Amino acid sequence: MPVIVKISTPKGDIRVRLYDETPQHRDNFVKLVNEGFYNGTLFHRVIKGFMIQGGDPDSIGAPAGKMLGTGGPGYNVPAEIVYPQLFHKRGALAAARQSDEVNPERESSGSQFYLVYGKVYTPQELKQMEKQMSMQQEQSIFNKLVQKNRSQILELRKARNQAGLQELQDQLIAETKKQMKELPAPKFTPEQQEAYTTIGGTPFLDNQYTVFGEVESGMEVVAEIQQCATLSADRPKEDISMTMTIEQ
Repeated sequence: MPVIVKISTPKGDIRVRLYDETPQHRDNFVKLVNEGFYNGTLFHRVIKGFMIQGGDPDSIGAPAGKMLGTGGPGYNVPAEIVYPQLFHKRGALAAARQSDEVNPERESSGSQFYLVYGKVYTPQELKQMEKQMSMQQEQSIFNKLVQKNRSQILELRKARNQAGLQELQDQLIAETKKQMKELPAPKFTPEQQEAYTTIGGTPFLDNQYTVFGEVESGMEVVAEIQQCATLSADRPKEDISMTMTIEQ
């Protein structure tokens, strides 16, 4: 039987189903719910047409104007990015995390999560996004190669060896192209295309964050919360608190 968690809010109840394909995230979420960790926390970050985020323990009883979004249980959860099977369709439950710069392994926050709202895309917009994803993949490979050859680059710069720098750059570009040819071109699956052109979502987050569940009922509550008025740092003007219980 899949695990169903009820998130009760002043706007109504949201029921989410946790995926068995992401067992560490499922078990951690269940543990925190059973401990009452989420009770009294807020949806502290809400962006219209994008998502609603909660799970920061520092948000419990937080005064107006307090900066939120850095709290957690004191640990991270290893990434469980099951892509392209699990993706950011509308209603997806995913784990928040720190950026790649400080978190290259893409470990998830121990408690913070978001529910996707997003928008509906045209097939043409998705094709354009695939091109952008390919360019980002190429840039990422090149950046890693630059980092790998950083000491040599610094030596060439120190010696003001422009010809050597140009030669090395040409080599790194050639290696980047070679690696790109060995990788499958970024492409949305038929399931993703169907979801993103009908119910919507946030495809630009795919393969970067762990998606570990989805809304089973109460999507109208998510829709209402994402519409709410916000102050600085996207915090709702009116506190939207939650309590959670395991239903099955």
